[in-house]
Amino acid sequence: MAGREGSYHSRIEMQPEESLKPLSPVLPRTARLPINRCNLPAAILGSLTYQRHPAPLKLDGVEVLHRPLFRRLDALDTAEARAQMFLAHMDASFSLERPEEAGYSPAWPYGRAKANYLRVLRGWAFDADGREGAVLKGWVESRFGLLPRHHGGDIRDLSGDTYRHYLEQRSGGLYNTNSLESQLDLLYSYCQYELARLLPERTHLTLYRGVNRVDSYEELGEAATSRHHRIVLLNSLNSFTRERDRACEFGDHILEVRVPLAKVFFFHGLLPGKLRGEEEFAVIGGLYEVRVSVE
Repeated sequence: MAGREGSYHSRIEMQPEESLKPLSPVLPRTARLPINRCNLPAAILGSLTYQRHPAPLKLDGVEVLHRPLFRRLDALDTAEARAQMFLAHMDASFSLERPEEAGYSPAWPYGRAKANYLRVLRGWAFDADGREGAVLKGWVESRFGLLPRHHGGDIRDLSGDTYRHYLEQRSGGLYNTNSLESQLDLLYSYCQYELARLLPERTHLTLYRGVNRVDSYEELGEAATSRHHRIVLLNSLNSFTRERDRACEFGDHILEVRVPLAKVFFFHGLLPGKLRGEEEFAVIGGLYEVRVSVE
């Protein structure tokens, strides 16, 4: 790969200056890992090209391991019935109601039998920069290869205090849990299955996020479409909403983004009655073209 990159740059440098065209921004190396656990590398799934022309994202081994679940889901006609089937499968697969069957002992000094995917989602909704938020950002880092850009502060130096604090919270959130990241794998895969059932003809959703400081986002240039469109590098995981009016409650500026369905990790309507939320969507990060407007 390094050899091919070197040849490419050599060819570029040999071209006359006037023949060069501006290249689209690429996902910085400092924002991604060289390996991940899905079917596309981070450099691709985190790119602008992927935002515009998405393809399905498949986590390694999840659909094979849980194939009976998806076969049973195929036979159910309503989202409510499918959600109940999913919840029951999660309980059975990870012994959520009977943690002792998975090896849990009440004698452990730091028992965390209730640290499951639902508790992580509740913690994320309460504080995205808390321990549960670190677990989710760490899951995105592991599965998709996208490094966090913010957790209680901007992360630019992987040897700095902010990144170390994130790692401490991530490891603390995973400690003594029952395959918590595998639970999140199945949750994402079920979310993707359900979106395909509910929106079979769609590839994108238009989502909104309210912010007070647009300049707090990493900008990699203005989009060619208009001065209101910018190219930003979003955090590894982000909260959005489908309701523009709801986004206005969180800031004076509104980011409007066409989000590929494949980058939706979770939305609150996915599991009726289990979580409270206001049309929130958890969106996997990378480079995005966004439209910025003032409320």
